[in-house]
Amino acid sequence: MHALPCRRLFLFAVIGIALTTILGTQLVLAQTDDATPAVQFQNDEAEGELNVLVEGELAFCYQYGDDVDLPHFYPINSPAGESMTVQQTEPYPHHRSFWFGDKVSLEGQRAYATYSALYSGVATTDASGAKTNIAPFNDGVRQVAFENETTEGDEGTIDCQLLWFMDRDTPVLDEHRTMRIRSLGDGEYFVDITFTVTAAYGDVNFVSDAVHYAWPYLRLNSEFAVPGGAVISSNEGPPTADRINNMPADWVDYSTVADGKNAGLAMFSHNDNPKPHGWLVRDYGTFGPRRAAEQNGKAFTLAEGESMQVRVGIYVHKGDVEESEVAELYEAYNEGDL
Repeated sequence: MHALPCRRLFLFAVIGIALTTILGTQLVLAQTDDATPAVQFQNDEAEGELNVLVEGELAFCYQYGDDVDLPHFYPINSPAGESMTVQQTEPYPHHRSFWFGDKVSLEGQRAYATYSALYSGVATTDASGAKTNIAPFNDGVRQVAFENETTEGDEGTIDCQLLWFMDRDTPVLDEHRTMRIRSLGDGEYFVDITFTVTAAYGDVNFVSDAVHYAWPYLRLNSEFAVPGGAVISSNEGPPTADRINNMPADWVDYSTVADGKNAGLAMFSHNDNPKPHGWLVRDYGTFGPRRAAEQNGKAFTLAEGESMQVRVGIYVHKGDVEESEVAELYEAYNEGDL
């Protein structure tokens, strides 16, 4: 089996030997007394926030309250604790840090895009004259329940049940998200997440175009995108967004060491996903995998009772794409070692 890259194994071995030598039997006592898991889930139902802590620090927050148009992950923090993503920005206020959606129509109903659900809310203008949309939302995605929460060793897992809806109370799709979070040490972490949608209420037509969708999306902020000095890389071809956008790839990474930053974020497309497929990639920080050719920008139907899914990994790391061994961790992910 393919083990984690040797850089990490060597580091863990050195730390273990040093602690044993210095602390002797005290090391055993410290392990026994320290019952805090490496990954923790802190759910605040009143705020509609599930905070995910890695080694005691906030890694990311899952926003699911009634005041959001669709559940999403914000912030997603770097190893140094800085938000790498943006929750809402102009000129694309529907961008939601890390989110999943599509343009669909329940058989016999109108088409709508869950990723644009924000615009189905109540239009308001604040004191500065800025326009926005707030709950209630006519269309969107709703968090239903959390299930199967576990923490063991350096990992934690949790499942989310969600509902895609339209016209306030018309159900369109059931969604299930399975999340596994792993601490990699030194502030780095990995999130393995599978999004599964099921046509539980009738046939559902997918009508997203070939340009304006990813499955799922990420939106980095300017400090961790090209405007802040980030370099975009993939396992295929030379870097830059123009050369990667719509091209086949297994993973895409944004890394920056500019202006005192030392972090990157890679998205992996698991080999369970139909391949080859292209990616949406933008200099300003939006990226994510598209579907394979037969479902990329072409209308298709998910028959009642059928499901479809996508599985991706999010690797938050220090250093550039080489130092953080993105390619090696992608292989470990697919071989079940990460």
